[in-house]
Amino acid sequence: MILVDLNVVLDVVQKREPHDGASAAVLGEIVVGRIQACLPAHAFTTLHDIVGRYQSATKANDVIDWLLRHFDVANTRRTELTRARGLNWPNFEDAVVAAAAESADYNAIITRNVSDFKKSPIPALTPEEYLLDLDS
Repeated sequence: MILVDLNVVLDVVQKREPHDGASAAVLGEIVVGRIQACLPAHAFTTLHDIVGRYQSATKANDVIDWLLRHFDVANTRRTELTRARGLNWPNFEDAVVAAAAESADYNAIITRNVSDFKKSPIPALTPEEYLLDLDS
């Protein structure tokens, strides 16, 4: 199982070129069941807020419903928050993602910001790198 970082889903939702193609391909692999994946819990609230603000509340609800059909939710417990603080990274959100992935023993974190996860206990791969690894 992999943990998908929020930026990968935002690439698709916001059609952020040139990243949206590979990110959409990763999501496609999840939808067809080739990959099992989780999203951090904060991704759901952030996505609902962004889509609701720039599109509509109905569209925001549709996005959340779609995500819940295809992703598990990576819950963050007190132990992961404590572990994240102990990592002492400049970006606490990234540290929480890494600590949650470590706690659940995920295979990888899929993110466009691999450099933010260079000290992660779980390997971080870009969507492109993950797709290449998946096909080999």
